[in-house]
Amino acid sequence: PVFVLGLPSGALADIVDRRKYFAFTQLYVAAIAMLLAALVLADKLTAPLLLALTFANGIGMAMRWPVFAAIVPEIVSRKELPAALALNGIAMNMSRVIGPVVAGALIAYAGSQYVFVLNALLAVFAFVLITRWKREQEPSVLPGERFFGAMRVGLQHVVQSPRMRKVLFRIFLFFLQSTSLTALLPLIARDIHGGGPVGFTVLLAAMGGGAIVAALNLQHLRRHIDRDGFVRWGTCIHALAAVVVVLSPSFPLAVAAMAVAGMAWIATANSLTVAAQLALPNWVRARGMSIYQMALMGGGAAGAALWGQVASHTTLVFAVCAAAAFGPLMLLLTFRISVGGGLDEDLTPAKVQSSAEPPAVGIRPEEGPVMVTIEYLIDPDQAEGFDTVMEETRQARLRQGALSWGLFRDAAQPGRYIEYFLDENWIEHQRRLERFTAADVGLRGRRHGFHIGDGPPRVRRYVAQRPSQRPPG
Repeated sequence: PVFVLGLPSGALADIVDRRKYFAFTQLYVAAIAMLLAALVLADKLTAPLLLALTFANGIGMAMRWPVFAAIVPEIVSRKELPAALALNGIAMNMSRVIGPVVAGALIAYAGSQYVFVLNALLAVFAFVLITRWKREQEPSVLPGERFFGAMRVGLQHVVQSPRMRKVLFRIFLFFLQSTSLTALLPLIARDIHGGGPVGFTVLLAAMGGGAIVAALNLQHLRRHIDRDGFVRWGTCIHALAAVVVVLSPSFPLAVAAMAVAGMAWIATANSLTVAAQLALPNWVRARGMSIYQMALMGGGAAGAALWGQVASHTTLVFAVCAAAAFGPLMLLLTFRISVGGGLDEDLTPAKVQSSAEPPAVGIRPEEGPVMVTIEYLIDPDQAEGFDTVMEETRQARLRQGALSWGLFRDAAQPGRYIEYFLDENWIEHQRRLERFTAADVGLRGRRHGFHIGDGPPRVRRYVAQRPSQRPPG
């Protein structure tokens, strides 16, 4: 469910009130947990019911993750975001360590039904906490985006964002490599002397513990290592640790190597998550992070299937070692792909006014497409620099939701250019102003810096007219 429903969930989280949607998703998860507990206490839980309710819980997780990822930057400042995401990693890994211990104690001393009861109580408690959150929402006079249009715009924004494409590529490759260790860990634990089911739990706990230790020190390490450095070192150290685990002659050595793997895993994943968050403006954040999660889950699923097949046709040791070699090799082949790339863009929302004249005729919100043309007069000797800025403009227009974009030069007058782009309808055209960021304002300033005509570049807007359609008013 997390992979299949990621983008629809992200679209919902961006077009409705995030607080209410977050509360709804948690209420849904709590209801599933309470139903599970009731069935267990009534001794009515069967294997098919357990699988069905587990799948239903997965749907709740799919709905909840994008909105959770989107609200973190609302709660903390941009400067505090890396540390906040590291704390999220600590919380997640502490739950991996503490959860099985608490569940095991309850099963041993009280009975398995109380595990489900505790799960239900914690889910309800989390719902109460969410309802107490007082969110300050940016007001908008425009109606909300339509569901399918929101998904299109979200996917288009990511496709047209060079930074997001690089982050998605890196997170997919990292999980394609690193999943071999966790996917094959039951077999590794079985074969290690002193392992077995208990050993498997200890190895998982060691990985979570290592991740917690690393997360607590990420803030200090960031002063000396950039995001690309974290990805390179994390990938290589995780690969080395995986080889040590699968070749380990003793259980304690495997536990230590798993802790190191956990450190490398959280350092890499956190750096890539920070890079994704900083590459997304708030209006499309949930959709962008849902696509990020899809790439992560897709890499993990593909890695589990790939290295599982390799292990079945060769040996367990060969599969893990092959995955370990794959990571550094891909780093070497894609060395120029950077998730740092200098200074991060300032994606703070910017209040801007349209430079076009107000419409002289009535236009219904759903009318469209809307074509916008902008006329530039530039010094022909500056054409090369203008082309570079207009390529950035093309990506920016498409990221904001434009259906298409083009740039034409006048065959009769050197230095005269016409830029055009299409918006889906009139309301989407107006929504473009709400999507402007400080980086977009800076890009517009660079664009207008080439214009040498009297006054600003001339903007015209045209609404599609069907043959049988009469203009309103």
